[in-house]
Amino acid sequence: MNDLSATPRIAYSAAAMQPTVVRRLRGLSDKALAWLFITPTIVLLLAINIFPLIWTIYLSFTSYRANRINAATRWLGIDWYQSILTDPDIWAAMQVTAHFVIWTVIIETVLGFGLAVLIDKKFRGHGVWTTIILLPMMLSPAVVGNFWTFLYQPQIGLFNYVVAFVTGRSASSFQMLGDVTLSPWAIVIVDAWMWTPYVMLICLAGLRSIPDYIYEAAEVDRASKWRQFWSITLPMALPFIMLAVLFRGIENFKMFDMVNLLTGGGPGSTTEVASITLKRAAFESWRTGYSSAFAIILFVTVFGLANIYVKALNRVKSR
Repeated sequence: MNDLSATPRIAYSAAAMQPTVVRRLRGLSDKALAWLFITPTIVLLLAINIFPLIWTIYLSFTSYRANRINAATRWLGIDWYQSILTDPDIWAAMQVTAHFVIWTVIIETVLGFGLAVLIDKKFRGHGVWTTIILLPMMLSPAVVGNFWTFLYQPQIGLFNYVVAFVTGRSASSFQMLGDVTLSPWAIVIVDAWMWTPYVMLICLAGLRSIPDYIYEAAEVDRASKWRQFWSITLPMALPFIMLAVLFRGIENFKMFDMVNLLTGGGPGSTTEVASITLKRAAFESWRTGYSSAFAIILFVTVFGLANIYVKALNRVKSR
């Protein structure tokens, strides 16, 4: 009898509690509900992104060294920033980085847009060829780096034999990763091989967004294919091309893994981009404060250039 009498009480209590919860949820506005769901994400982003940035900014003004955590930390102010901005080695690394970024972006943009134009024609078997073209960007940078290191080998590398066949010279004469002149271009070739398909996808999205009736109107006006390309295709796809340039420029400015796997910054400092210099200062010399200041300088540089570029992109899109 006791068990039977307790059952209605439990059911009644649950029924009495449910309307209270429902009333509380219904009492919240849409804005309050939005904040209820967004707040955990904001807290997570603050913990993962904002706090390390603030901590890095703080370390950039101190003498902190990660391998001497018990040593006294002195406040240095802007000493590290002055040292970095007047260091010729840093400017040399920035020059190497600029060379890498400019050439890779130019090559990837030209090839990516050209491939997008070809794929957009929807010829027979274009789906298979699109999949084959996209394969490099699906690979890990570590795999690509080791793969091309093997291809660049002077004795057994296939790349050297192809170049030797074209130029008529011996394959062993091409030291792609050991030559001061060729090693920067070796990295450019690998990055272009891997990320040109990415640019192609963005440009292809731009080409597919152009309405067909515009081309039909141009054909009625007897505009040539070349005229259609310069007057319709290129102007309407330009925002997507600029977007691809922005993405690849940011990624290549902070490139590390590919360069580290292929050359490690060598021979000498020929391919020592800014990220390699930062790695050596942080994890080889253990100059944590110095490397933190350098990281902030790189961050401000990328952020400033990207902000200027985005404003130019918005002006192009608003035309």
